[in-house]
Amino acid sequence: MQEFDVTVIGSGPGGYTAAIRASQLGFKTAIIERDRLGGVCLNWGCIPTKALLKSAELQNKVGHLKEYGLSVENPSFDFPTIIQRSRGVADTSEKGVKYLMKKNKITVLEGSAKFNKDKTVTITNKEGKSEQIKSKHTIIATGARARTLGELKFDEEKIMSSTGAMVAKTLPKRMTIVGSGAIGCEFAYFYRSFGTEVTIIEMMPTILPVEDKEISDVVAREFKKSGMKLYTETKTDSITVKGDKVITKISGKVNEEIESDVVLVAIGIKGNIENLGLEEIGVKTFKDRINTDSNYKTNIDGIYSIGDVSCINETMKPALAHVASSEAVNCIEKIKGLHAPDINYDNVPGNTYCQPQVGSVGMTEAKAKEAGYEVKIGKFPFSANGKSRAAGETVGMVKLIFDAKYDELLGAHIVGNEATELIAELVMVKSLEGTGESIIRTIHAHPSLSESVLEAAGVAYGEAINI
Repeated sequence: MQEFDVTVIGSGPGGYTAAIRASQLGFKTAIIERDRLGGVCLNWGCIPTKALLKSAELQNKVGHLKEYGLSVENPSFDFPTIIQRSRGVADTSEKGVKYLMKKNKITVLEGSAKFNKDKTVTITNKEGKSEQIKSKHTIIATGARARTLGELKFDEEKIMSSTGAMVAKTLPKRMTIVGSGAIGCEFAYFYRSFGTEVTIIEMMPTILPVEDKEISDVVAREFKKSGMKLYTETKTDSITVKGDKVITKISGKVNEEIESDVVLVAIGIKGNIENLGLEEIGVKTFKDRINTDSNYKTNIDGIYSIGDVSCINETMKPALAHVASSEAVNCIEKIKGLHAPDINYDNVPGNTYCQPQVGSVGMTEAKAKEAGYEVKIGKFPFSANGKSRAAGETVGMVKLIFDAKYDELLGAHIVGNEATELIAELVMVKSLEGTGESIIRTIHAHPSLSESVLEAAGVAYGEAINI
């Protein structure tokens, strides 16, 4: 029986990061993966979807080339090639993780993992062969999968999760998307860019419901301008396949049946806690997550959990790749006995990569007021930014929310070109408990999109120059 200091179950962003950091700190380390190294993020999520969205962005640019003094005769696209390119990006990413495992001398064990009563782990590969390993510390990082509606099953052809939407063989003429979080909106933008008639169904009052309403409203406006149909405050009652069509029955503001070629269900995720033998060793779960303390320890000594599969003290946290990788480092360093401060989940950025992009951190205006803060608000439109005008990308704005008493940044919200990159500066400011003055006194390059951050802070304090 092989023995290790640290064994990680699952090789997504949390899993492979934990394995690498463990190896760096001198632990004899193994990682177990039943499918592809890199997990969902590298193979079926974060990375390949961005490849798809880049194709969509370029497709939309082609339609506006004349505005830039350029012309292309008879532009066209090849949908299978777009999908193929995305898969190629995923394959390259997987090879990268394989290299990192080899570089860091991490033992890779292929197969499904299951705990035994003595906390050893049995690994069974695809051929049915099994082996047992023993580890001082075992970290569960098995991630999550798409949640479905009731007893509805994904066939990934007519009723899709994000996985099916990512590898569609043909471009559907009509698509209904249930749920308008980041995944729903990103695929809505992707498919609409190539001509699919897209309808979005959302139970909440706005699309991207976790975002500040003014930010969500900008995305909704642009989506409608592109020809999408949006149904908010609307419940999906049933989804039924009838022949080559899918019928979605909805109720709320309207009561009707929507006919489409495919339906994408994007209503959240469910932790992968099944078939791990958790009941064998008595690991406590909460809903569909493994419950841990702030050190990522389960109730069983030597067993930890990080990433989308876990919650902390029965409290859900952002299900994001960068959260998982941060938890991985934090968990390993705590195992090593290093000083590793608890993660502040209020300082985690959230990004949506449709166009216009959305990047945010901290409280929305509504949440800040609900919490009892008196706030100062600064908003600066990209239409007033020189770099944005030069690029012809003037949709959107920067919105900053400050505590009026102490001037501390409470929340930052950006919608528009490169919002997902611009938000990093404001995550840093918030993490350092920075103020409006600290932003205003920081010199930003000219011309740059980041000047909009400076100007938004200036608006909040009556010091804006260019508006």
